[in-house]
Amino acid sequence: MPLSTPRLIVTALRGGSGKTILSLGLAAAWAEEGRRVATFKKGPDFIDPSWLSLASGSSCHNLDAFMMDRDTILGSFLRHARNADIALIEGNRGLFDGLDQEGRCSSAELARTLRAPAVLIVDVTMTTRTIAAVVMGCLRFEPDLDLRGVILNRVGGSRQESLVRSAVEHYCEVPVLGSVRKIKENRFPERHMGLIPHQEREKAQEAIDWARAVARDSLDLPALWRLACEAPPLDEPQGAVSFFKGPPASPDATRPRIGFFEDNAFWFYYPENLTELENRGAELVRVNSLQDKRLPELDALYIGGGFPETQAERLAANRSFRDDLRKKIEQGLPVYAECGGLMVLGEHLVVNETSYPMAGVLPVDFVLEKKPQGHGYTILEVEEENPFYDQGTVLRGHEFHYSRPVVRSGEELHTACRVRRGHGFNGFVDGFCRKNLLGLYTHVHALSTPVWADRLVEKASSYHLAYRAKFL
Repeated sequence: MPLSTPRLIVTALRGGSGKTILSLGLAAAWAEEGRRVATFKKGPDFIDPSWLSLASGSSCHNLDAFMMDRDTILGSFLRHARNADIALIEGNRGLFDGLDQEGRCSSAELARTLRAPAVLIVDVTMTTRTIAAVVMGCLRFEPDLDLRGVILNRVGGSRQESLVRSAVEHYCEVPVLGSVRKIKENRFPERHMGLIPHQEREKAQEAIDWARAVARDSLDLPALWRLACEAPPLDEPQGAVSFFKGPPASPDATRPRIGFFEDNAFWFYYPENLTELENRGAELVRVNSLQDKRLPELDALYIGGGFPETQAERLAANRSFRDDLRKKIEQGLPVYAECGGLMVLGEHLVVNETSYPMAGVLPVDFVLEKKPQGHGYTILEVEEENPFYDQGTVLRGHEFHYSRPVVRSGEELHTACRVRRGHGFNGFVDGFCRKNLLGLYTHVHALSTPVWADRLVEKASSYHLAYRAKFL
């Protein structure tokens, strides 16, 4: 059945133009009115979606044309937007910025895929009539894009606003749907990987309330709602999009228990990754690496990314947990770790020249540098034996890390993947292996890499039958 849910994509001319703050404000304002807001983020990101989830009151989902094909994007969007009153999509970078000259994987491409009206945020700092020329260029650059409105940001005063508004609406014949004055106070500070996560903010809800107030005071919310309602019906994809449906629910005693770290250090998980594990029959168990003294009874462990560097002192202080983690991995517990989850498995985490002891499973120190060591999309080819992927498998994912590994000893350690795109450990390889552990810098998405969830649940089930009976 075609999707008729109102939808809107918020875009800009470049990164840092205010997309996230205004998207948060819109989501919070509509949610406060009692509307069910389904939020989406274009591209690979964990921080902005976590804020959007907080603002809307429901999980935000990523849509990425590098990791997902068109039918998978459509299937995911339809699945999560169907029961909402409105779907709000936050773009990334500039409107037409993509992987190549043709703009592949751009926000404009996603807008066309979703048949979503687009609103363009423009920074008007120290300019007036020229903004009309910029907007006209965007309208003509890709004429099939449904660019329907403009929001002026960082407006200096009423005179500038009047000049820009009249020029845009006269020459471009698109409405100005909001005007945001220059904001002196930043309620959303940033650090090395983007916004500071709400998980680390004591006054996160106050920041959301502030963004909502900005949206209410500065944006034409009724006009934006009407624009979203003008989105045409979106048909189901022609290709078969399969969201794995696991076997009928079985008694908890026979379901494999897969733990995942969820605390201030580790929380980079795509919602679909966790859902797909449950769809395959796994029971998910939350683990707090900062407070728990040992691991609960588990059949496998999934350690996502996060910011272990900001919690290094607390991780190091929880010695009993680190010791138990190392013991369980030595006994054969299957573990899949991504980026920050990989870093906690080394011998030390070095931050600002201070060395903090970690789990000591891998003979590797992870050293935080001042500049990114790997940032962007990745393509890995699995070349060596490992617990989760067949040799020859090609993985498409992404990485964003400031750390680099320093191998202390090569004993009982090998790498699984060759880097075809990206950086990984050193520009050539990614994926440390030891026993039933695989740790990579690359993050994968379960909808584009279904074998990931298949194998993790398979390994957990095997461990459930064999190792737990032996060691418990």
